[in-house]
Amino acid sequence: MPGWLLQSPLLTNNVDSLANKAALPVAPKEMHLWEVLVSGGPLMIPLAILFVAALFFFFERYIAIKRANKIDENFMGLVRDHIVNGNISAAKSQAKNTNHPVARMIYKGVQRIGKPIDAIERSMESVAQLEMYNLERNLNILSVIARAAPIFGFIGTLAGLMQLFFNINSTGEFVLNTIAGGLYVKIVTSITGLLIGLLAFLAYSYLYTQIDKAANKMEVAAADFLDILQEPTH
Repeated sequence: MPGWLLQSPLLTNNVDSLANKAALPVAPKEMHLWEVLVSGGPLMIPLAILFVAALFFFFERYIAIKRANKIDENFMGLVRDHIVNGNISAAKSQAKNTNHPVARMIYKGVQRIGKPIDAIERSMESVAQLEMYNLERNLNILSVIARAAPIFGFIGTLAGLMQLFFNINSTGEFVLNTIAGGLYVKIVTSITGLLIGLLAFLAYSYLYTQIDKAANKMEVAAADFLDILQEPTH
């Protein structure tokens, strides 16, 4: 190559430009949530179903339990006044027209007024157990989801790894980028399953604490009602 061409400013600038471009770091590819989820494969479908089911049963039970924890603060006071004044029919009406687990338990107790205290208490306990069963209905589904979601996630990861190693064994290609990309994709199901299981477990635990509050309110109301029966009537 002629010396004057090697010393050309244009050629020198082009070489420097190419060197600078080669030295620039390659920008990493951006991760989009939807693309990551879709890359998890077919087992992301049952995981999505489990997630939707967990949301549905959580909010369904949350609304029901929240209603069970809200009752008029004057309810027991009104029932007490009616019973102490000897107006049993008004006490029945007050309890019957209140849509609440405590009210239904008290209504059963008012119906048994005149019988031994032990019989009244057993009748109220039966109603309380039925109300607790209604509050806990469908709650075990959240517990099942909390256990099942991580298992589905691990199955998806193991199936993906088996497919990845089978492809490596079949083609004989052992490229680090291909293996890393395959592992990254297959781990998506495990992470998703663990997150769904964790959320379902937290939802299950939270709802059970709220049910315990409702049970405590029923116990307090039952004790108050039995004390009212010991008071002299007018």
